[in-house]
Amino acid sequence: MVSAARDRSQGSPGDRCIAVSAAFGGTAEIAEARGLVRDFLALVGAVHGLMVTTGTAGMVELVVSELVTNARKYAPGPCLLDLELSEEAVLVSVWDSSTVLPADANRVGQHGLELVMAVCESFCVRREPVGKRVTASVPCSGDPGGDANGGAR
Repeated sequence: MVSAARDRSQGSPGDRCIAVSAAFGGTAEIAEARGLVRDFLALVGAVHGLMVTTGTAGMVELVVSELVTNARKYAPGPCLLDLELSEEAVLVSVWDSSTVLPADANRVGQHGLELVMAVCESFCVRREPVGKRVTASVPCSGDPGGDANGGAR
């Protein structure tokens, strides 16, 4: 895994967007992608004061796990993961080298994308000059799974 962090702070604290990116090349790195989520969210909480609930963090881990798994399973070569945290949401974006769009989420079996779409406020697949990018937005508000201090309610 290769990663890079960036802070795109502009204007007021409510306008902050902090991001991290990583490249993954093997199936063992799916666990590393989930670890990147945990480390990133803990770091932005400690350094920048942007806290997410345990429930939101769990949903982001689920989305990352499903999207990176699909990219590693169905596309040759590496995949790229971008995480961006703002006051409102965590944006998860995964690029892979395949131009084939994900299968219909209404099919029988293999329900990963159904789970992703159920927990996200938006979901988008976009073809790029090389490959495609799948982007999902996990809201930071309305979380039934915990409080903003990281503890369960």
